Amino acid sequence: MYRPDEAEKRRPSRPVHDQGVPVARGSLLDLLSPDLPEAGLGDEKPAVARPRDGGPSEASRRQVSAVVPTPPRRDSYFPGLNELGNIGIDDIVGWLREGLRWIVIAVMLCVAAALAYAMTATPRYSVYTDIVVDPSNLNVVSDDVFTSNPQRDAQLLEVESKLRILTSRNVLSRVIDQLRLSEDPEFVKPSVFGSLKSLFSTKAEQQAGKELAAMRALSERVEARREERSFVVVMKVWSEEAAKAVTLSNAIVAAFERELFQSAAESAGRVAQNLNARLDELRHNVTAAERAVEDFRRKNGLQSTNDGQLVSNQLSNELNTQVLDAQQRFIQAETRYRQMSDAIAQGRTASASEFESVNMTNLREQYNLLQQQIASMQRTYGERHPRLVNARSERTTLEGAMADEARRILDRAKADMDREQQAFAALRAKASDEKSNVFSDNEAQVQLRDLERDARAKAAIYETHLARAQQITERQQIDTTNVRVISRALPPNARSWPPRTLILLAGGVIFGLALGIGLALTLGLWRFLRARRPVAA
Repeated sequence: MYRPDEAEKRRPSRPVHDQGVPVARGSLLDLLSPDLPEAGLGDEKPAVARPRDGGPSEASRRQVSAVVPTPPRRDSYFPGLNELGNIGIDDIVGWLREGLRWIVIAVMLCVAAALAYAMTATPRYSVYTDIVVDPSNLNVVSDDVFTSNPQRDAQLLEVESKLRILTSRNVLSRVIDQLRLSEDPEFVKPSVFGSLKSLFSTKAEQQAGKELAAMRALSERVEARREERSFVVVMKVWSEEAAKAVTLSNAIVAAFERELFQSAAESAGRVAQNLNARLDELRHNVTAAERAVEDFRRKNGLQSTNDGQLVSNQLSNELNTQVLDAQQRFIQAETRYRQMSDAIAQGRTASASEFESVNMTNLREQYNLLQQQIASMQRTYGERHPRLVNARSERTTLEGAMADEARRILDRAKADMDREQQAFAALRAKASDEKSNVFSDNEAQVQLRDLERDARAKAAIYETHLARAQQITERQQIDTTNVRVISRALPPNARSWPPRTLILLAGGVIFGLALGIGLALTLGLWRFLRARRPVAA
């Protein structure tokens, strides 16, 4: 408690100048406010003039005896302002002792408020789910629609993008539709004017409003962040019920996986749709190119074999082979005919080997046998024997028959030679004509190959696009997203907010103490500043 005599006792003595005028020693506020009157004086008093010999004069005695009114000071509202520097520990303890009731009241109020908040506050149960979001998709096909970037920065951007998808409206809308959160009072709070608004809105508008409210409430309850230097994403979900928080977390993860698959499927579907739209034009181009090839073949009479060779070239080659064979046969027939002609001219009909026939063989056998008989008769009967003469007459007849047979064979050989000569000439003429056709066909084949190359190129592009479109169409049915849940949400043991009642009560006590002490010190300081101090005589 403040004691007035303590301030007077602690107040220092006033020094006197050599002129005899007392000078007061104030606090720091006196130094900061030089325009204020002397500190420590309750009412301003005029200075008393003293004679040089030290005794007071008559005029001064009359001035002191008179009471002179002083003008009001500028610190009259806070008389104790100049005494702030003199506040001590005893003053503070006294203020706290006087404000003890306020401290107790503040502590009781804060504890009651903490207890009321603990009993009435809506509880929050938070669950956590760890998800590995691998930026590289599963390599199901070698040339997938989506390519993976091996750079780490690009992979982190991919993970951040998928992290944004985890808390996107598409994913949350799936959860709202699946769990019917628009009908859950935890997410759609009934408003005071809800019944009034329902009178002026349709059911569709009311349903849209509920879904929007559920979306806002759910988005506030879902948080996701990526762990440093990893691809692990931690998702936090809270709800007023522990089981519902787990259900929400599992539903969000399932909706996230479906959203990734649907996004990839829709992207692949757009590519397949564009390819299918392009396939009709490519098919038309391929058909037109192949039709142009066949029309050119028909117009120029170009026929190809199974190995792709033109029929005219193959026919020309065959004719050349036949011409060579005919020429060879003609040469053989001509040689034989000349040999027979020489043999007849030289009289070698009976011994020449060129004359070969069945009659010639029989005649030669008879001629040889008769020659043997004639030689035997010559040794036995002599040159003039009748039998020898008859034998020689038969030999002459056989020689004439062999000569006739030789001429007949010669005529046949000449006919063969003429026939081979005619066949050779005919084949050579035909080969010559076919050669001119081959030259014209080869010139046409140059244009034909150009048309065939164009047709093959268009067919290859068409086949590539067709195979790619079918592959991408099948790719839509395959989920290649590489997202794995490594830690599923578990029911929490305790609520995450508000804290436990004991902690709230302890916090209420601490806050009440701080508030009460601050209030007691404030009231004590106020009384100190407002209190007037007695002035020493």
